[in-house]
Amino acid sequence: MPRPLIATIHLDAMQQNLARARACARGAKVWAVVKANAYGHGLEQAMRGFADADGLALVEVDYAERLRELGWTKPILLLEGFFDASDLPVMAQYGLNGSVHCEEQIAMLAAARLPRAIDVHLKMNTGMNRLGFTPQAIAAAYARLRAMPHVGTITLMTHFANADAAAPTRLPLAQQMLRFEAGVASIGTALPRSLCNSAGLLLHHLDSDWVRPGIMLYGGTPSGAPGGTSAQAFGLLPTMTLRSSIIGIQEIAAGEVVGYGSRYEAAGNIKVGVVACGYADGYPRHAPDGTPVLVDGVRTGLIGRVSMDMLMVDLTRVPGARVGSSVTLWGQGMPIDEVAMAAGTIGYELMCALAPRVPVIVATQ
Repeated sequence: MPRPLIATIHLDAMQQNLARARACARGAKVWAVVKANAYGHGLEQAMRGFADADGLALVEVDYAERLRELGWTKPILLLEGFFDASDLPVMAQYGLNGSVHCEEQIAMLAAARLPRAIDVHLKMNTGMNRLGFTPQAIAAAYARLRAMPHVGTITLMTHFANADAAAPTRLPLAQQMLRFEAGVASIGTALPRSLCNSAGLLLHHLDSDWVRPGIMLYGGTPSGAPGGTSAQAFGLLPTMTLRSSIIGIQEIAAGEVVGYGSRYEAAGNIKVGVVACGYADGYPRHAPDGTPVLVDGVRTGLIGRVSMDMLMVDLTRVPGARVGSSVTLWGQGMPIDEVAMAAGTIGYELMCALAPRVPVIVATQ
């Protein structure tokens, strides 16, 4: 019999979350972001769940090739563009769009001899200071690209650093937009624009030609910050449920300890449930005591340090629990944002960390 840990991908939830993103997009086209193997959900599932998207966006060139081989015919955008000149013929062959964010990429494009034009997203650095040209340099970058016969359409894009914060003390969205508009004005011609990530879509109302939702498509909130709006309140559904079972039970007395490092000490007589899931499966090793878990539909909490293959939960509130009882680590009934917050991380990390050894099944409803 296989180990009871299993991840279920909910295609209907992916479809609904995409519809929610489109409703927020104010008429803009939607790039469904599927980087990191579709946030751990798998490219095949992403193609099915986001079939109605206008395009798919990711960072991995080989995964973009795979999408074409799987039958995706709509646009594909490489969010970080190309990493080497050898990527350019591949982009032309597979009809991939690419971000252009530095002089080195422009030089590679200038030297390339391609059989067909490549559409590009010219990235402007409006203060996040990761990738992109400054507003002062964007016009010159645009002019060089526009002069190249093998460059097709050019879309301007930027990325927001703090769109998920209500009142950021540094670099508010409005400041980034002022910088963006200054760069646009310096170019002197109207160009399509790609602006909003999930936070921009859910929390702001910006006019754009393309939007790039990521985490909201997978049923998570943009930040998961304490006191923030829940995914459910945004009308989003969980797209991944990680379930396992109780594989052992220990009854311990007050003063006894649980797990490696003896981190947890029982204050009274308790029943401990051992769950088949550990950090080798993608569950965060640093999750503290009290991290929420569902056992037979009842909310309880983690106790003791997470092991490679197992974790322990307090069964005091689930007196009927037994070996074989169902456990939900996150997903339907247990919001992934709550688990992530308790563990001091974000839902993105939990999804992306799902280990290859965890079996995945697909549910359409």
